[in-house]
Parts: sequence; C-alpha cells; structure tokens
Amino acid sequence: MAGVSEVQKRPGGRPLGPPQRGPPPLQPVDREKIGDHHSKEEFAVRGKEPKDEVQIYTWKDATLRELTDLVKEVAPAARRRDARLSFAFVYPDKHGRFVVRQVGTTISNRNGKLDDGKTLAELGFQIGDYLDVAIM
Repeated sequence: MAGVSEVQKRPGGRPLGPPQRGPPPLQPVDREKIGDHHSKEEFAVRGKEPKDEVQIYTWKDATLRELTDLVKEVAPAARRRDARLSFAFVYPDKHGRFVVRQVGTTISNRNGKLDDGKTLAELGFQIGDYLDVAIM
C-alpha cells in the first residue's frame, strides 16, 4: 500500500516508540563518586584509560607537593583553598590485575603538611605505573 509506513518493532513484536529528538537525556551524577579515585577496572584496557587524564613527565624524586602544584596549574578544582589531593598508584599485580593503592594526601594551600615532602621513589612508584589524583 502506498503511503503507509511500516511500524518498526522490538524483538518480541512490541512497536518501538518515536525516534528520540534533541540531545540525549542527562545521566544522573553519582555524587558519592566525585572526588574519589578511579576504579582499577577503568585502567584495565590499554588505550581506554580514564578520559580526564593529564600526562605529567617528572622524576621519581618529585615530591607530592611538587605534583600538587603541577595539578593546580591544570585543574581549577585543585586551586580551592580547602582542596585536598589524594594520590594513588595504579599498577598491575603479579596476576596482571590492576591495583589502586593510596599513597598520600596534600592540602592545596598548605605547604609542609601531611605527605607533602614524600617523593614518588620513597612511596614505591615504578616506571610505568599510573598516578591517580583525586581532588576532594
């Protein structure tokens, strides 16, 4: 029959609704996740690491304070007066599964407090590990 369009159906025979128009609906934000470290699963596939990645080239004798200052240059949230930065190493264990190990905390505007003076080497950082920084 001319002029009659065929109704698209889902598997099982139920008709599909009209196609979506405009932007997709927003997904709810998990407010408990904000300020937390990434999960180990987010690092499991090479090339599909977390999207908010910043590459920093540094030395193993860099302190967490030096890294805090670098993060503050690129992340406005880290510049807040009361911002706490939590550092974690992400690396594969002997079975190839990723581990997230928290190694220190700094406060954005307070030098010399908490773990500021600890170096990556002192904390056990190995070349090839990821450094995950959560801004809280």
